[in-house]
Amino acid sequence: MAITGECFCGAAKYRIDGKLHDARSCHCSRCRKAFSAQASAYAIVESKAFNWISGEKFLTSFVGEHGFGLQFCSKCGSTLSGIYKGVVHGVTLGCVNGDPDIKLGKHIYVGSKASWEVIAEGVPQYDEAPPENA
Repeated sequence: MAITGECFCGAAKYRIDGKLHDARSCHCSRCRKAFSAQASAYAIVESKAFNWISGEKFLTSFVGEHGFGLQFCSKCGSTLSGIYKGVVHGVTLGCVNGDPDIKLGKHIYVGSKASWEVIAEGVPQYDEAPPENA
């Protein structure tokens, strides 16, 4: 079963021939700014399973000093994917169509969350990166 996703205006669309894994929500100040929200919700995808099916010409990338970045639609501004050295490694869950059959498994960088945010109980929370990323 393929997973599809698209931006708000529908100009950029992708297909994943595989499953998403390791879904998380990041509450760091950088993600709050990048996503204009209290946190980002995203999942990891195998790069070989990910393909843009239309609108790749509308993508704009922002890449930080360590090679990690984001791709977003230049028409509507939707953040669609995370990239590392130009290769897609994750997708934002808000742009996935339908039910991707995944649940958030962790909240990360909770130590720097917005003071006004209340995180629901029941999902592990880490003040910084989870232990497997250390």
